[in-house]
Amino acid sequence: MKFIERIFNISDERTFNEVALEIFRYQYDQNETYHKYVDALGIAHSNIMNFLQIPFIPILFFKTSTVKCGNMVTQKTFQSSGTTGTDKSKHPVTDLKVYRESLFCGFEKFYGSLDDYDIFALMPAPEENPDSSLIFMVNEWINNTPSGRSGFYLHDFTRLTEILQKNDRNSRKPLIIGLSYALLDFAEYFQSSSPDLIIMETGGMKGKRKEMIREELHAVLTEKFGISPIHSEYGMTELLSQAYSKGNGRFYTPPWMKVLTRDPNDPFQLFPFEKTGCLNIIDLANFNSCSFIATDDLGKTHGDGSFEVLGRFDPGDVRGCNLMVG
Repeated sequence: MKFIERIFNISDERTFNEVALEIFRYQYDQNETYHKYVDALGIAHSNIMNFLQIPFIPILFFKTSTVKCGNMVTQKTFQSSGTTGTDKSKHPVTDLKVYRESLFCGFEKFYGSLDDYDIFALMPAPEENPDSSLIFMVNEWINNTPSGRSGFYLHDFTRLTEILQKNDRNSRKPLIIGLSYALLDFAEYFQSSSPDLIIMETGGMKGKRKEMIREELHAVLTEKFGISPIHSEYGMTELLSQAYSKGNGRFYTPPWMKVLTRDPNDPFQLFPFEKTGCLNIIDLANFNSCSFIATDDLGKTHGDGSFEVLGRFDPGDVRGCNLMVG
């Protein structure tokens, strides 16, 4: 698997295409679920010569099937939130080193070295939710910051406020990453200002508050914290990479990740830039699962490589997405 050494060194479109095609062929050969799906579509895999031709597996397969390459031992299975076991996506990860490399390289590309930050998490700690890929990621960030202040503060707003109000951080940047409801809760508690503070929301009201569109959420957080813009992280259980927004609703991906839009009524038809459709994600770091995923998110892409997330789509009515499910 020569492509492994190339994934995190992609610097141009030609290399991305080469690596994507190598990974597609590997996953077609080694991932039984994906192999069956491609065959069910009647697609001759040998005819695929560009990453835009690669079939994207519907994300709901992670709820109904094992999406994994070969017989490698699973080191960790991440699960999405859900009301019952059948509602949860399951993502078996065979090499956590790859996930760590992806999450560190992705952060550093957009924000610089973790050595320069204090990371404050407003979400459950790993022992409260050991199956969350988001919590795993944030915990890895925290464990790789040099100060003892980084940590999970969902249940200790008082201590977090004390830290933010002190000026002894040795010029490290404070970054609060949290679920939407927790950020709103802390915003009401934190009666102060910290102009160098970075707020990064990851979505998720979890039934704690009424749902808000992103613009409304960011407006409230901006008013409460007195800072702008509000940052965002875009990731999901089924991926090993993340996209980031530093404001204005535009997310940017690392070089080994791409986002495309497809026609909601024809899942095999890709849309051009600026046209709203369902999002397809290419995550080349996810090579031991599936790197080509058709999500249920609605959005649009832009010519500069960024994308927006505009809502959710019910895949039940999408033609072609029910193959093999059941």
